[in-house]
Amino acid sequence: MPPSVTETLDVTALAVTVLRDWTRAREHPDTTGTPPPDTTDMGVPALAALLAATDPDDPATTAVAAAAVASWARTAGRGTGHPGLFSGGLAGTLAGLRFGARLHPALDRVADRLHTHLSTPGPLRTTDVTITDYDFIVGPAGTLHALLLSPAPPPAALVDHLALLCSDPDLRRLRAARDDRFPELDWLEGRVNTGMGHGVAGLLTALTAAARRTPAPAPALTHAIRHLTGWLTAQSFPDARTIQSWDGAGLDGPPTPGARPRQAWCYGAPGVCWALWDAADATGDRATADWASGAFTTLCDHYDETFHLYGGPATDRLACCHGAAGVLAVADAFDRHAHHPSAPSLRTRLLTYLTAHLSELPALAAQDMGLLGGAPGVLCALLTATDTSPSPWRTWTHCLGLR
Repeated sequence: MPPSVTETLDVTALAVTVLRDWTRAREHPDTTGTPPPDTTDMGVPALAALLAATDPDDPATTAVAAAAVASWARTAGRGTGHPGLFSGGLAGTLAGLRFGARLHPALDRVADRLHTHLSTPGPLRTTDVTITDYDFIVGPAGTLHALLLSPAPPPAALVDHLALLCSDPDLRRLRAARDDRFPELDWLEGRVNTGMGHGVAGLLTALTAAARRTPAPAPALTHAIRHLTGWLTAQSFPDARTIQSWDGAGLDGPPTPGARPRQAWCYGAPGVCWALWDAADATGDRATADWASGAFTTLCDHYDETFHLYGGPATDRLACCHGAAGVLAVADAFDRHAHHPSAPSLRTRLLTYLTAHLSELPALAAQDMGLLGGAPGVLCALLTATDTSPSPWRTWTHCLGLR
C-alpha cells in the first residue's frame, strides 16, 4: 500500500531539518560546535529543489531550501577538480548548479560556462584504460549524464569516445588497467566491471540517455548499446536465492555457488536490470527488454531486507549506492516507466524499511551530505517515491542513470 500522509509529512519535515541544520552549521560554525560535512556534489541542491517542489506554497520550506543552495553554491567547484559526477568532480558541481538554479536562477549562467568546459574533454585513452576513462562515478559516463541535464545536444566527442570503447562485442577495450588512485579496485585489473558505479551498466545508461536525445543516433552508438546489452546479458546467472545476478566483474568461468548479498544500485540486479531494460526500450529491442523485466521480477520476488541490506554504517544499509534508497529509486523507475507488475510491491517494502529507519538519518547527515552515500540521496528517494505526479523535479534521478 502507498505510504500514509503522516509518513510523507515525516519525511518532508526531516528533509527540512537536515537542510536547515547543515546550512546553520556552515554559516555559523561557532554556534554549532560540529563542522558540517562538506559536499561538492549535487546532494544538497538536489534535495533542496525537490523539497521546494513538494510544497511550493510553504514559504518557510522554500526559504530553508533556498538558503541551503546559497550556502552550497559559495563553495561549489572546490573539490578535486576531475570531470566526474561524484567524488568531488566538476560534473557533480554542474548537476548541482542546474538543480540549484531552480531556486536561484542566476546559477544557470555559471552552469552554462561549466557545461561548455566539460563538453570538450581532454585526451581520453582507448587502450590501457582505467575507470576514469569511462565510468559513472569519476569518468565520462557520469559527465555525460550531467551535460544532458541541459537541453543542448549530447556532446559528440564524448559520445563518440564512449561508443568507440564499446565497439567490440567482447568489450576488450573496457578491461581496466591498474589505477594507483583507486587501490580498492585493484581486483578489477584486466577485467570488465559489470556495475553501475564503475562498470558497463553505468556506461550503458549514459549511451542510452544520449541515444534518447539524438533524433537519428549514429550506427556506432546503437552498435555500442547492442554490444553492452549482449555482454551484460551473457554475464548473468541465477544465484542460490534464484535472483538473476551479476558478479562484480565479467565471468572467467562458471559462477561460484551461493547467494549474492550485494543487490543494489552499484552492483547486482537492481542497477543492471534497469540499465538493460532502459537501453532495450530506447532502441526497440523488445526481446532484451522482456528479459530484463523478467530478471527484475526475480529480484522483486526474492529480495530480503534482512540479507541484502547489510553492514554496520547507515550508508551501507540506507543510502543510494549500496542500500535501500538506491533499490527504492530503481523500483520506482521500473514502475513508472516499464509499468512492471512487481515493482510497486518492492517499492512499498523499501519505503516501509526506510521509514522505520528515519531516526538514523540525522546521524548520517552529520557524516555525509552527498547524493550517493549520504542523507540527501535517501530523502530524495523517499520524496520521489511518494510523489505520484510526473514532476520535472524528478531529474535528480538522472544522476543515478535513471529517469
